[in-house]
Amino acid sequence: MSLEPDFVAALDSHGIELDPAQAKQLQDYAQLVWQWNEKLNLTRHTTWDLFVGRDLRDCLQLAPLLEADEEVLDVGSGNGVPGIPIAILRPDLQMSLAESVGKRAKVLDDIVSDLNLPVTVYGARGEHLLEDFRFTTIIARAVGSLTKFCRWIEPHWTNVDRLLLIKGPKWVDERGEARHHGLMKGLELRRVVSYPLAADGPDEGVILQLNRAGRFD
Repeated sequence: MSLEPDFVAALDSHGIELDPAQAKQLQDYAQLVWQWNEKLNLTRHTTWDLFVGRDLRDCLQLAPLLEADEEVLDVGSGNGVPGIPIAILRPDLQMSLAESVGKRAKVLDDIVSDLNLPVTVYGARGEHLLEDFRFTTIIARAVGSLTKFCRWIEPHWTNVDRLLLIKGPKWVDERGEARHHGLMKGLELRRVVSYPLAADGPDEGVILQLNRAGRFD
């Protein structure tokens, strides 16, 4: 089991320690995404520093918030972040990915197969899945504003307990917009994690939990 020196250097630079077997799977995942990226636009994070400092950093913040055996759906999965790295970091979860773009969904299915991960990939929109399936938690990164999510999830609260959303510094403005449109009534929004987006920068990433009022009292 060998890791790329640049991957190891990026992990060290960001102060991240990983189980060796999981580190190797994450390395394999990133390399598969980059291979496919030459044919299909999946990511702009094509260096080890960007993969570790942005993609992996977000996933490491999100992973501890999930309970064992949760049924988790990553909506708008795109290149598989955060769903696939979290499936590697937390093999005790039941992870599914929803990607409505057929070519990307096929690539994600090939990647999880190559990695031998028990992850289900749906070539469908998340709201269509929620008409027939129930999930404990929906996770998402860079998919849409809070206004969009509040409108999107409103008809489906019977089939999901909560949303965990990875957001950047503009989340406060998004919250204000959602409140302005009256979309937060009956809902609770909490910042459950905050963390620097870069070791030497002022910008902060957050993970927000959105759920029906009283659901997690």
